[in-house]
Amino acid sequence: MNGLRLAIGFLTVLPLAPGSPARMGPARAYFPLVGLALGGILAGLDLVARQALPPLAVSALLVAALLVLTRALHTEGFLDSCDGLFGGCDRARRLEILRDPHVGAFAVIGGTSLLLLKWSGIAGLPDEERTALLVLFPCLSRLGMVVTMEAFSYAREHGLGTAFEDGRSRWQVVFGLATATAAALLLGLAGLVLLGATVAAALAIGRWVTGLLDGMTGDTYGAVNEVGEVVVLLGGIILFHVAAGVLFAPLWEMS
Repeated sequence: MNGLRLAIGFLTVLPLAPGSPARMGPARAYFPLVGLALGGILAGLDLVARQALPPLAVSALLVAALLVLTRALHTEGFLDSCDGLFGGCDRARRLEILRDPHVGAFAVIGGTSLLLLKWSGIAGLPDEERTALLVLFPCLSRLGMVVTMEAFSYAREHGLGTAFEDGRSRWQVVFGLATATAAALLLGLAGLVLLGATVAAALAIGRWVTGLLDGMTGDTYGAVNEVGEVVVLLGGIILFHVAAGVLFAPLWEMS
């Protein structure tokens, strides 16, 4: 179970990781499962908070809770990616900016937009599918990271992401995909559509980043996760308003 413990310790504030091993590859198999647990916590908090707080305040609370639960790990990566990918003029400069701990204008603009999209997306979730979407969106977004780790090489010789190169195998991707697919079926066909959209967005970002950096970095993995969360939240709202009766029906009722 070390892989699961590694995933929990790396992706959340819970101190469950067994020390600091170099072999992080096995942990990626459990990224969607950890995301599913995070979504369950958010859904439970949502059910309690909605009894006492207005919807907009509940949405802000859930965004803040996710930042705390994950130590803002992926959000920080998204901010650094905004500065590095949009602020650099060549590969070397972009990688240099990605390592810079300071926050620039692109990070401020991107981070503000990201938080607003998450806040408004959670606030706009349809009541009928709200709990399922809250459980699902952290799960599918973390599958996006697993997919990009498998599909694209790492840009640096040394860095946080290199730990995930050691001990990796295809079964980890298969296990992560199976976990995310099982979770997606909570929403019927809509869940499968959102899974496909998340993977497509992750691959598109990975291809774009690889074109700029000749590979991915730890920060860009975080950016993939953050964009994936927004894709699921906003995509769920769009699908519900377009074809709620068809796409959100349980699969066994459609046969």
